[in-house]
Amino acid sequence: MLNQFSRRRFLQGSGASAISAVFWGGSFPAPAFAQQRNPNEKLNVALIGIANRGGAQVSGAAGENIIALCDVDDNYLNRVGERFPSATRFSDFREMYDKLDGKIDAVLVSTADHTHAVASVWGMRKGIHCYCEKPLAHTVHEVRVMTNLAKEKKLFTQMGTQIHAENNYRRVVELIQAGAIGPVEEVHTWCGTKWGNKIWPTEFPEIPKNLHWDLWLGPVPPRPYHPTYFSGNWRSYWAFGNGTLGDMACHHVDLPYWALDLKYPTSVEASSPFPVHPECTPIDMTVKYEFPARNDKPAVKLTWYDGDVKPKLLKEKGLPEWGAGNLFVGKDGMLMADYGRHLLFPEEKFADYKRPAESIPNSIGHYAEWFQAIKTGQGPTTCDFSYSGPLAEAVLLGTVSYRLGQKLQWDAESFQAINCSEAEKLLKKEYPDNWKLV
Repeated sequence: MLNQFSRRRFLQGSGASAISAVFWGGSFPAPAFAQQRNPNEKLNVALIGIANRGGAQVSGAAGENIIALCDVDDNYLNRVGERFPSATRFSDFREMYDKLDGKIDAVLVSTADHTHAVASVWGMRKGIHCYCEKPLAHTVHEVRVMTNLAKEKKLFTQMGTQIHAENNYRRVVELIQAGAIGPVEEVHTWCGTKWGNKIWPTEFPEIPKNLHWDLWLGPVPPRPYHPTYFSGNWRSYWAFGNGTLGDMACHHVDLPYWALDLKYPTSVEASSPFPVHPECTPIDMTVKYEFPARNDKPAVKLTWYDGDVKPKLLKEKGLPEWGAGNLFVGKDGMLMADYGRHLLFPEEKFADYKRPAESIPNSIGHYAEWFQAIKTGQGPTTCDFSYSGPLAEAVLLGTVSYRLGQKLQWDAESFQAINCSEAEKLLKKEYPDNWKLV
């Protein structure tokens, strides 16, 4: 097993367990080294997963000092390596952390879901600031570990919900929080993406010479290689992903989370009309969430739909049937929004509506704000793990409910489904010794 931590780093990081306490959010003081950094200084950055979705992270970090590139596909690694010739190339991020111990300031993780947590946590334990793609991790437990570890280590973090940085979401949040449609007790969120219902592979070709299959599997028990797991299709298999819900809900549910100040749900109930192989994720999935009242805000029922399923309310109210979006149902009206537009209904009622003054500053960029926070010691970022962790937990609880075929009564503080002891086996997973999370 590779040496995970130097003695110096271990002593710096020793203290409360990353899973012992629930992180309820809030700001935190910056580490001393972040406070002393020159804002114009470039950070030493490592990238884990540099193809496909990871390509955006390469572009986002290009202005910093990229000292390490890590990917299990030699073709991708060499291609990006030509662009950054001074960066050291690795196939195994464990080796990267070991050989560059003390040299990496920040890491961006863009692997498949099943290796998000271990790739992030191994760096975070060394005091490395972390940017990780959604849905942050593969299991609810992994998300909680990452959330608590970020607090314990006082790290600057960001989940890859890039749309959060765009102006449209800000204007929607301002409208909702200004009371444009009155108190909101009901939200419908939908997305037409269809990951899932894939055929279980039965024939297994040879592993391509450019692919380190064992490293791609990481903590997943060994299985034969098959090309169906690639080109994003890993999202369709529970061993590696979490279907459309895991892929897209963090982007879309982010908006009601932000606008309504949501945190942990109290109940989660998921279903799908189509049976699939037990190893595969479903399409046309519906998840019903219940959130408690928050201060002066009422309890909220939020329903997620993916595939071909959309809220019936769209047809009933004669609303546009966009391919994806959110419908906020308030006491005094409705607001419909997607990534780039939003509408108030009934239209005649809001024809002369005077919008609230813009109060949420526009973002300098999803990557830029994370890098700036690290350099200046001023944070947290808008999607740091104190915010995005509870969001990701709620999303992944939907997959647990679906796989168990049962509504879950969720107690976030005790981290358990109080009505279903069987949930424990899907909330967390076991790791081989050389891939341990904690």
